[in-house]
Amino acid sequence: MARSILENGASTAAELAERLALTPAAVRRHLDHMVAEGVVEGREQKVYGSRGRGRPAKVFALTGAGRDQFDQQYDDLAAQALRFLAETGGDDAVMEFARRRVAYVAPDYERIMAAEPQLSPAEALARVFSAQGYAASVRELPLAGAADQLCQQHCPVSHVAHEFPQLCEAETEAIGKVLGTHVQRLATIAHGDGVCTTCIPKSKEG
Repeated sequence: MARSILENGASTAAELAERLALTPAAVRRHLDHMVAEGVVEGREQKVYGSRGRGRPAKVFALTGAGRDQFDQQYDDLAAQALRFLAETGGDDAVMEFARRRVAYVAPDYERIMAAEPQLSPAEALARVFSAQGYAASVRELPLAGAADQLCQQHCPVSHVAHEFPQLCEAETEAIGKVLGTHVQRLATIAHGDGVCTTCIPKSKEG
């Protein structure tokens, strides 16, 4: 269930039940247990625009402890290496390393767009980052039709990026370069947000 939330983002109990082919009662029992363990937390679902009567459904999202279960066992080693790099080479050396770490973005994006030209830029980028363990997806913004949100539900380096924001900066820079336009990072897991979100302008042809 935690994997489903990781890959799909904050979800209601009903959505999890449908996705996992479980009964709502079984899902709620699992969620109660996960909340008690501190793996997930319940939040009020955000609703864009007008909504019907009644309280909005509660959604469940992974906590920091929940994300710790996925691909972060090397955080301490990575942080030590970057501290050494910062001490010996300065901030410029850390930034250069961060840029090299995301050097895959441009060639992978070009390969995906060449193979599937029907994809939007945001969709192609979601494929790029998902292949690297970011569980990325695209969310349309009904109140901002000129842009999409690239949502990364997981960040393999979030704990390290909290100390070294150059990792996030280089990633945003790489996205802007492949699109040839300015992009805006709206939130990051590294700074305590539930998901990394980047505003991706839609192409004029889209």
